[in-house]
Amino acid sequence: MDLKLAGQVAVVLGGAQGIGQAIARAFAEEQAHVMVVDRDPRVAAAASQIASTFGVPASSVVADATDYAAMQRVKSETLERFGGFHHIVFAVGAGSGKFGFPFWNLEPSDWDPVLKVNLTAAANVAHAFSPHLVETRRGTFLFISSIAGQIGSQTDPPYSAAKAGLINFAQCAAKDLAPFEVRVNTICPGMIQTALNRSVWQAWNNQQPESLKRSYDDWAGEKVRNVSPLRRWQTCEEIAALAVFLASEHARNITGQTMNVDGGQVMHA
Repeated sequence: MDLKLAGQVAVVLGGAQGIGQAIARAFAEEQAHVMVVDRDPRVAAAASQIASTFGVPASSVVADATDYAAMQRVKSETLERFGGFHHIVFAVGAGSGKFGFPFWNLEPSDWDPVLKVNLTAAANVAHAFSPHLVETRRGTFLFISSIAGQIGSQTDPPYSAAKAGLINFAQCAAKDLAPFEVRVNTICPGMIQTALNRSVWQAWNNQQPESLKRSYDDWAGEKVRNVSPLRRWQTCEEIAALAVFLASEHARNITGQTMNVDGGQVMHA
């Protein structure tokens, strides 16, 4: 299927690794031009590899999405380097780094950093990039949330709540931007072997007595088999495939939607 994204510009925030990098690569494979943004300096190497692998213009900016001024700067640099942009992907995320069951294992002070990264940062990005999309009357936003935002995951309550807020904000943004032909959608991944998923295991394992400690592969493998009807991991590339489809004209009537790529873990009646 030709998604007809060649020559369009995608800005991927959180693109140094994991899901964000997979999405940036998927856009480049469709011959879109890519601006890769991350607070991790390795984002420069990621962009360079994308450019050499797919033969498309790819650039990078080291910036923190929790800083609104930085997001305004990224918007300006994207316009300067590419002359415009069409698709904005927010693939930024972080947990508390603690095992939050029960929730009072955490402190109230553990909430603010998680909300800032997963929710406030998304608002920063939307505020910075929306005016140009409204002016040009075209484009898409995609927010990477989590099934934790739909099921009230006890593993990390601040993360779960923040991702729920992100889903709701995306729906608000979709309604506001629809009159300007700008679409907004959310993808909720399930179980993916990312650094964030491993950090959940590490937080759990750290509080276990020696007799109950388990390897990541053992712990995570059992969890996938228990929670996913398809009994298998999801992958970053599967998220990326849906991301580029949602950016294309094939999805021109899809906005305000929350789509799960989770092996059937969340099923709504």
